[in-house]
Amino acid sequence: MDYIPILILVFTFVGLLAIGAPVAWSIMISSTLTILASVSTLPALITVAQRMGTGLDSFSLLAIPFFILSGQLMDKGGIALRLIAFAKTLVGALPGGLALINVFSAMLMGAIAGSAMASASSMGSILGPEMEKEGYSKEFGAAVNITSSTVGLIIPPSNILIVYSLASGGVSIAALFLAGYIPGILTGLFLMLVASFWAKKKGIPLGKKSSLKEVITTFIKAVPSLILLFIIIGGIVMGVFTATEASAIAVLYSLILGFIYKEIKIKDLSKILLSSTSTTAVVMLLIAASIAMSWAMSYENIPQNLSNALVTLSENKIMILLIINLLLLFVGIFMDMTPAVLIFTPIFLPVVTGLGMDPVQFGIMMVLNLCVGLCTPPVGSVLFVGVGIAKTTIEKVIKPLIPLFLAMIFALLLVAYIPALTLWLPKVFGV
Repeated sequence: MDYIPILILVFTFVGLLAIGAPVAWSIMISSTLTILASVSTLPALITVAQRMGTGLDSFSLLAIPFFILSGQLMDKGGIALRLIAFAKTLVGALPGGLALINVFSAMLMGAIAGSAMASASSMGSILGPEMEKEGYSKEFGAAVNITSSTVGLIIPPSNILIVYSLASGGVSIAALFLAGYIPGILTGLFLMLVASFWAKKKGIPLGKKSSLKEVITTFIKAVPSLILLFIIIGGIVMGVFTATEASAIAVLYSLILGFIYKEIKIKDLSKILLSSTSTTAVVMLLIAASIAMSWAMSYENIPQNLSNALVTLSENKIMILLIINLLLLFVGIFMDMTPAVLIFTPIFLPVVTGLGMDPVQFGIMMVLNLCVGLCTPPVGSVLFVGVGIAKTTIEKVIKPLIPLFLAMIFALLLVAYIPALTLWLPKVFGV
């Protein structure tokens, strides 16, 4: 086993991140230097550029900018307010009512928009001040908002599941979308249990119980938003349209809904388009750079060598899955989710499939694992958004985050070791 390419890749990548270089540039430079170890300069530079360009030439990846745009439209179009009102009538009277509303609303928002950032900004700005008035600490409110926002990356539609489909060599997007429901709901329920226990311990007063009429009224107002979920997932599962076509439909539907709700005006479109374009550019650059790194690793046989080394550590399936999860948790702390999926899927997927794990189950396990990283410094993008909106500091939020982290990790272990949690729904629908 040749350790030189691995050492070059790891030390240059970690070193560049340590001095504050952007993640995409760190990936590109370390990939290029790795290839230069065995290829002359001009061919190496041309190869990296080619791999970045051809890597983005995928019809499936078109879904990402469309879903980003639809998420922006939903965030600005009043959908979050209606989902929160509906969630309030269902769980508002339970212990930890407002915290439960935050989690439940984030699950609904995730199921429609598929964006952790949109969920964190919407729920934090609307529910944060309300939670503080009810006696919740600012830090606990931020912690609940941060962790619950990531659930939307597991409950479909989810951009990161589309990225995993690409990295895995074509695992069915419909199967991944269906597989995300039970783990996503389970994770949300565990977060709710922690929030409810905390509120009961702190003596937070119970909210007002909603009447049946209020439940029905808020549900009717939320129905137009919820219909989008059935259009997207139903259309994909029944084969009416692809995930990419569904993303375009989501943009059109959310735009029309924003105009109907009178929350979006023509003059707002330029700002929404600019914001979604900026986000898309960052995501696509990360994807292109990560694809180049994946190729560089494959060229140097790094995935095969690491996979062989991992298998030699233990023959026990439980231990190997535990090691992989620990490695992914560590990776998630320092690396954004998109490059992590693209880089580490080719390394770990052959190992887990060799153990008999379904690629669909591994995809959900991997995404749920990396969701924890979005809530941790130094690269936790959702953490920074949640803390910024709550107007507090990362140091103060870490303590209330710990029990919520444990809830997410418990859900992760169930997903890793109980295949039925991810595979039952895809089997029911025959995908």
